[in-house]
Amino acid sequence: MLNKRKAAQLKYGVRSGLEADNCKHLEDKGVPYKYEKHKIKWEDHQWRSYTPDFVLESNGIIIETKGRFTPADRRKHLKIKEQYPILDIRFVFTNENSKINKGSKTSYADWCERHGFLYASKVIPDEWLEEPEVQMRIEEIKDGR
Repeated sequence: MLNKRKAAQLKYGVRSGLEADNCKHLEDKGVPYKYEKHKIKWEDHQWRSYTPDFVLESNGIIIETKGRFTPADRRKHLKIKEQYPILDIRFVFTNENSKINKGSKTSYADWCERHGFLYASKVIPDEWLEEPEVQMRIEEIKDGR
């Protein structure tokens, strides 16, 4: 028998409980979104492809949900921000107070603040859902280079 979390993951076709919780939140709020439907090419000595977790269709905000925020994830998001400054990538962490490395004093939240990324804990804040559309951002996501 499936527990509630696994059942939600199957229902929404997602890979984690955090993603399932956020799918449910978006559906409860009636917010249109795409889950892992877009690809954005970026370069890091070779061309790579980034698939955002969520894209809010109403305003083009990209939401990345993270339990673990690895050095590779952090590097990738810095490169994407550098190459696509118009994109608005935000993070929802299971625990924004987790440290970026064992023994580090820097939390995920500290890293986001230092690098100009907005972040939240566990669920996408309603304020993000209500932000106005930015057409250039939406076009950039659709183009994906």
